[in-house]
Amino acid sequence: MLEELKEELVQLHLELPKNNLVAWTSGNVSARDTESGLIVIKPSGVRYEELRPEHMAVLDLDGKIVEGSLKPSSDTASHLYIYKHRPDVGGVVHTHSGYATAFAAAGKPIPCVLTAIADEFGGPIPCGGFALIGDEAIGRVVIESIGKSPAVLLKNHGVFTIGRDAKSAVKAAVMTEDNAKTVWLAMQIGALEEIPPADVEKLHDRYVHAYGQ
Repeated sequence: MLEELKEELVQLHLELPKNNLVAWTSGNVSARDTESGLIVIKPSGVRYEELRPEHMAVLDLDGKIVEGSLKPSSDTASHLYIYKHRPDVGGVVHTHSGYATAFAAAGKPIPCVLTAIADEFGGPIPCGGFALIGDEAIGRVVIESIGKSPAVLLKNHGVFTIGRDAKSAVKAAVMTEDNAKTVWLAMQIGALEEIPPADVEKLHDRYVHAYGQ
């Protein structure tokens, strides 16, 4: 079931190591099927280059496995919590990308000092508190901390991103790390000056409503 969505997730998972967002088997992508409401997610501990559509786990929002013989990601409960509390979300991504996770290790948000951050995130990329892996705790921190941003850092952990679909969430993860790297490099030069909120709003509005085709 959901074969096209499974195949899309295989391809989207490959974007994570391609963009240096994960190491070995860490990280995951999930997607919500718009018709059935079912969730498709990466199996736990499977290397990205070995992933196949038939490896994906299909679950309902209560975590019941509908299809799949492999154990789903250890972050599944948090993904499901996000989907339950954000009906607008169709994709969730988790990474431990280096520069963004450095900010998470320090418990600091990524300041809005670049037009690219204003465009994509509409302000600073927030940093939520610490939560242990394995149940809904991480999902709660994401929901409490992410605000209007498509990305949030989790203290001492890593990055979660959301989107209207899985592709959008993967894009947000790529952009989070790209901007985190630039901001970290800029911090080595000197003090940073954040873009005024009114200009951030204008940049974000243009990006959302006018940019692209």
